[in-house]
Amino acid sequence: MTALSVPAVRPRTSRVASHVLGEAGIGVALVVLAAFFLTFAPYFGTAQNVRDIMTQITLNTILAVGMTFVILVGGIDLSVGSGIALCAVVAGTVLTSGATGGTGLLLAIGVSILIGAAVGLINGFVTEFWRVPSFIVTLGMLYVARGAAQEFTGAATIYNLPPALTRFGTATVAGLPAVFIVALAMVAVAWFVLSRTVFGRMVYATGNNEEAVRLSGHRTATIKVACFTIGGATVGIAAIIYMARLGVASPILGQGYELNAIAAVVIGGASLTGGRGSVIGTLLGACLLGVLSNGLLLMGVSDFQRTMITGGVIIVAVILDAYRRRLSLRLSAS
Repeated sequence: MTALSVPAVRPRTSRVASHVLGEAGIGVALVVLAAFFLTFAPYFGTAQNVRDIMTQITLNTILAVGMTFVILVGGIDLSVGSGIALCAVVAGTVLTSGATGGTGLLLAIGVSILIGAAVGLINGFVTEFWRVPSFIVTLGMLYVARGAAQEFTGAATIYNLPPALTRFGTATVAGLPAVFIVALAMVAVAWFVLSRTVFGRMVYATGNNEEAVRLSGHRTATIKVACFTIGGATVGIAAIIYMARLGVASPILGQGYELNAIAAVVIGGASLTGGRGSVIGTLLGACLLGVLSNGLLLMGVSDFQRTMITGGVIIVAVILDAYRRRLSLRLSAS
């Protein structure tokens, strides 16, 4: 009886240890960081500042949700920042071309999502069917999308967006920013897809052992392309939210946002080799980055120093991920 009970306990111990060092660990770190800034940063705990933080992390959360799908299958997408610009200028053109009312807004949202999904589809297709590393493919797409955005508008910024869109960018629902509620809804949908559907299980399985999934009769290339396409669709949604907040559509939008999204996913406990991570961890990672940036700003830390500190946090997160992986393997093998 003892010999039979040991295997049932040890895998559970491994899962608990991985959880403590993963989502729960990020949650504890977020609480400790918030407590620090509540003590030392003026106005950090005010209701307005909390709403500001929610608004500030919205874009990164949306992009990081899509990036989670890509990273879970072992990929990376460096084109999301430029993708925002391309989606925004096309959607902005639709909004200012004469289409009015709800129909014009829905058309612009649809066009933005379709363009983002198309960019993601191209990234995934080239990566899988030509066996080119996603880092290289999406790096090239970063320049293609940015150049296309600038060419589309002649490097001009689009103004005079519909008031309904800009009102949404500043609206609140039950005290929460409306744009942040959109981000939470996307997290909820992504969580359901990854944890409660066959496709979600296939995403994790492909990231863990692609060859085993392929030999079991599943098309891993289709799964991976679908993940890139989902990531691209979230870029289209982020572009609409960006325009709602700023009231403009510009071909220079989104510069550097791809790195923020990757950082949120990695800090949230995902492995860059694929197969491990969650959108809940990603949300916590985005919150941690937002709280860190906001708190340091309120404490008077300069932009350069904030950038250095943020980079240090990312490095620490990667180191902790390496230790967590080793601990999980050790506990599983013992």
